Amino acid sequence: MSDLFSASPDPLADRNRPLADRMRPRSLGEVSGQEHLTGEEGVLSRMIASGTLGSMIFWGPPGTGKTTVARLLAGETDLAFEQISAIFSGVADLKRVFEMARSRRMSGRQTLLFVDEIHRFNRAQQDSFLPVMEDGTVILIGATTENPSFELNAALLSRARVLTFKPHDETSISVLLKRAEAQEERALPLDDDARQSLIRMADGDGRAALTLAEEVWRAAKPDEIFDVETLQEIVQRRAPVYDKGQDGHYNLISALHKSVRGSDPDAALYYLCRMFDAGEDPLYIGRRLVRMAVEDIGLADPQALAICNAAKDAYDYLGSPEGELALAQACVYLATAPKSNAVYVAYKAALATAKAHGSLLPPKHILNAPTKLMKGEGYGDGYAYDHDQPDAFSGQDYFPEKLGRQSFYEPVERGFERELRKRLDYWQRLRQERGTHKKP
Repeated sequence: MSDLFSASPDPLADRNRPLADRMRPRSLGEVSGQEHLTGEEGVLSRMIASGTLGSMIFWGPPGTGKTTVARLLAGETDLAFEQISAIFSGVADLKRVFEMARSRRMSGRQTLLFVDEIHRFNRAQQDSFLPVMEDGTVILIGATTENPSFELNAALLSRARVLTFKPHDETSISVLLKRAEAQEERALPLDDDARQSLIRMADGDGRAALTLAEEVWRAAKPDEIFDVETLQEIVQRRAPVYDKGQDGHYNLISALHKSVRGSDPDAALYYLCRMFDAGEDPLYIGRRLVRMAVEDIGLADPQALAICNAAKDAYDYLGSPEGELALAQACVYLATAPKSNAVYVAYKAALATAKAHGSLLPPKHILNAPTKLMKGEGYGDGYAYDHDQPDAFSGQDYFPEKLGRQSFYEPVERGFERELRKRLDYWQRLRQERGTHKKP
C-alpha cells in the first residue's frame, strides 16, 4: 500500500493541491472538532490503544473529518486501506475489493474498507458486506451524511458501531484557520468582523472554511484587508447545509414544530426563517402550520386553524416575498395560542378502538327503518329525538351494544375547551339522571 500521507515529490504539484487536502491531519491528535472521538479519552483513541478495530459507521455532516479519520485509523493499525465511493461503485467493484481483501487475509494482513456515501448503496448491495464482515475479511468503515437508522439495513447496523461526527463550532474552525495561516506563513487579510463572518459562512464545515480561506488569499491584493461587505462580494455566500429531502429538512421542521408546541415564538420564528433561507417550499411550511393548529392547539383556540389556512391561502395569492409574512404571522399566533392535544389524543384512541373491534352494528334505535322488514327488526325503535327533549339532550347511548360506552375526548381547562368541559359535565349529569337508552 502506498503511503497515504507522504508529501508530493513535486513541490509545484503539491502547491496546486487544494488547501484542505494539503492540511489533512497526520495523526488522530491533529483532528480538530471531534475530541469526543479522537481525544485522549475518545472512543477511537481507546480502540487504537487496545490494538483492535471493529466495523463502524461514521455519521455526520460534510467536512467534519470522516474520510481523514478512516485513513488515519488504517495507518495507526497497519491495516491495508481500500477506499470506494457508493456513488461511483457497483457490484463488480465490490467483488474486486472483496477478492483483494481475501488474498491479503491469506497472507496475514487485514483490510480496512472505507465506503464513502454508503447510504447510496441499495439494500442488496449493503447485504453483500455482511459475509466479509462476519468472517473478518474486512473491517468496514462506512461514511454517511444521512441518518443510518433510516438509510442502512438493520443487519448491517447490528454488525457496526455508529459514531457521530459533530459539525465544527467556531472554536474548531478558528483552530483550522490558524493552522492554515501557519502552513501558508501568512495571515488571512480579514478584519476581525470579516474573520467571524467567514467562520459563520463555513456553517460547521471544516473543508468549506479552508476553501473560503483559499479564495480570500487568491483575491487579496498586497496589503489589502477585507471587511465583511468585501468578503461577501469576493467569496459569495455559501448556502446553509440543508437537504430538502433528508435530515436537514426533518430536523428543522421538527425544531419548528416543537418550538410552537413549547409556546416559544422567538425560536419558532428563527426556525421558520432558517427554512425560508434554505429554500424550503413555503407551501410545505404552510401545510405543516395547519397540522400544528389541529394537533397542538385544537379546540383550546379553534381560530388557529382558520388563521393557518388563511395564511397558506395568502401566500398562494401573494407569492414571495410578501407571502412569507403571512406564514410568519400564523407561526407566531400558533406559538402564543393556548395549547391542547385533547382532540388529537381522542382521535388516535377512537381510531385504535375502531380498528380493534371491527364492523360492529350501531344500536338499532339510532338506525333508520325505511322498510317494514327493518321496522320489524327493531330499527329506529325507541329513538328519542334530542331536539324535543328537555335541554335538547336525551342521554341515550350511541355506541354498539357489544362495545359499550367509551370515553375518548377529555378536554383540558384552557380557552374554548373550558366551555366544552362545562357542557360535557352537564350532559354527563343528565345521562346519569336519565339512564342510558334501553329498548322497551
